Amino acid sequence: MSNAVVRKTLISLAVAGAATLAQADVVIGVAGPHTGAYAAFGEQLWKGAEKAAQDINAAGGINGEMITLVKADDACEPKQAVSVANRLVDSDGALAVVGHFCSSSSIPASKIYEEAGVIMVTPASTNPTLTDQGLPNVFRVCGRDDQQGDVAASYIVDKLGAKRVAVIHDKDTYGKGLADAMKSTLNAYGVNEVMYEGLTRGEKDFNALITKIRSVDADVVYFGGLHSEAGPLVRQLREQGSKAIFISGDGIVSDEFVSVAGSPEYVDGVLMTFGAPPTSYPSGAKVIKEFRDAGYEPEGYTLYSYTAMQVAVAALANNNLDPIKGAEWLKTHSVDTVMGKKDFDEKGDLTVSDYVMYEWDAQGKYSVVE
Repeated sequence: MSNAVVRKTLISLAVAGAATLAQADVVIGVAGPHTGAYAAFGEQLWKGAEKAAQDINAAGGINGEMITLVKADDACEPKQAVSVANRLVDSDGALAVVGHFCSSSSIPASKIYEEAGVIMVTPASTNPTLTDQGLPNVFRVCGRDDQQGDVAASYIVDKLGAKRVAVIHDKDTYGKGLADAMKSTLNAYGVNEVMYEGLTRGEKDFNALITKIRSVDADVVYFGGLHSEAGPLVRQLREQGSKAIFISGDGIVSDEFVSVAGSPEYVDGVLMTFGAPPTSYPSGAKVIKEFRDAGYEPEGYTLYSYTAMQVAVAALANNNLDPIKGAEWLKTHSVDTVMGKKDFDEKGDLTVSDYVMYEWDAQGKYSVVE
């Protein structure tokens, strides 16, 4: 008998006894880059999940059982993601996982969770492959790169009227996938990129790349990747005199983008796609106030993570802590969250995507482009 079958059997036995036996706390993993270059996003995921768990426990937990969170650090490395996924299901006994952040981590980890019969709800992984795999236990409370790429390409063509677009990516599942999605829609509009090139995560000196960008006279530079490379890239573009409009995706939605760029002046005018403002939903007003009263601004994916926790908990609470039945339940039931009502299709994607364009200003803040 395989480990997966054994684990699913154990889950079934635990569920069967839940009505009569006192159960241990419900373990939920929070998986993401809690250390390393992308730890700013890991903090957003942890803060959101932690606050949600505290609020749910204060209200009685999941059918009387308290939630215990386990932090699982994958550092946005696929091999490490598989390792922590195995630990969560084999050692920690997690019934659900909020995470991962990077698509390159979520995709391999999702197979571990599927084999173990564990619900996975990612707040942030946008690569279409994640849900296109057809795994029954995988959900996301964000949109997809093919949706995000469409918004960016439409803006480049319809609003900016750009004709000379350089497309840069970080060679990672998320970054390249997003860049390719945008490029596909851009090409469908009849605009062919003047440059398409990858950089390597962790690089800081982009002089050679910028020389190429300037040589093709790009009026827009579109970057698929994360803030850690986007910041130095846009700074060096400006330092070398490039006036090209810099556009990226939700991988730069962090104050760390300003820090790694070196100064707010370098991010002024940078455009990015991200979901409709998470703090704009009336259902989240109380939680947002509590975050701010505690001295924390729930930026980026914080409320997405809170939402992911609410989704996972709803699935477990309405199905006697059975994650397999809970996953089936989510395909046909709405969940009320701090970001409004969420509905999922058969793949585990949201039925409604809400990407919009944002612009960074000279104070290092971003807002929706009107």
